[in-house]
Amino acid sequence: MLIFPVCFQTLSTLDLTENKIRAAGAEHLSMALELNQTLTSLDLSQNAIGTVGAKHLSNALKKNKTLTTLDLSWNKIGDEGAKHLSNALRSNQTLATLYLSFNWIGDEGARDMSKALQFNRTLTTLDLLCNRIGAAAAEHLSSAVQMNK
Repeated sequence: MLIFPVCFQTLSTLDLTENKIRAAGAEHLSMALELNQTLTSLDLSQNAIGTVGAKHLSNALKKNKTLTTLDLSWNKIGDEGAKHLSNALRSNQTLATLYLSFNWIGDEGARDMSKALQFNRTLTTLDLLCNRIGAAAAEHLSSAVQMNK
């Protein structure tokens, strides 16, 4: 745990794809992200962080002022994890790109994301490829995108 804050003092990009980070690792990374002032890109795809890991990262996103790209693809965060992230997006002013493909996000999670888009003006890319989003939730997202200008 102690090594992350030290190396994060100059690091701008960190790719931890497919490293079995899981929720416990996401918690440690989140603590470092809350204080970090240099990291702009973090790839945690394929790490099985789940809902709990998404919650930890969401808490960090509420405080972090530098991260612009976050890849959480293939992490099984589901609707509850999407809800945590959408709450963070309401206050986060730096994240521009968020990858959430292959995360078992359904209609509820998509609706939460659409609500967040009504408040967030910095997110320019939201990847929801290959989730479980139906037509009604897609309509909510479409409306939110139209309002988010």
